[in-house]
Amino acid sequence: MGDFYQNGIITTLHNLGDRPVNQIEEELKKFTHQGSPIALVLPSLYDELKHDALENIIQELQKVEYLNQVIIGLDRATKEEFEHSKQYFSRLPQNYKILWNDGPNMKAVDELLRTHDLAPKELGKGRNVWYCMGYTLATGKAESVAMHDCDILTYVRS
Repeated sequence: MGDFYQNGIITTLHNLGDRPVNQIEEELKKFTHQGSPIALVLPSLYDELKHDALENIIQELQKVEYLNQVIIGLDRATKEEFEHSKQYFSRLPQNYKILWNDGPNMKAVDELLRTHDLAPKELGKGRNVWYCMGYTLATGKAESVAMHDCDILTYVRS
């Protein structure tokens, strides 16, 4: 079966075509201004802040005007690293939130959900994305949610 086949309503778009990026972005800006805001989820390990891939992604996202919010799921970070992460991501012009998955607040949420057998059982990117998606839904500030990794060396806005 081809890699484009999907069960359900979640779609993976591998290629949006050969249209100019500014044309696509203008359409996305209209989309958001018509009441359909867009959020971006970035699941990240703290170590990715030290690499060129994430630096390039942040530089590209600084040019994006159609995102209503960016949710960064931060894994494997100490308190000092979380503080550094706040400074690192402060360059983003969008409304952003860092979910420090190793911090006391997220650990308390995880424990509460665990008591009801609702928490993800394994650590990793899936858990990170699960909490980011939950936060995004809870804010009510997005109609569409995109997600991508923070280690894409060839990342461009298009």
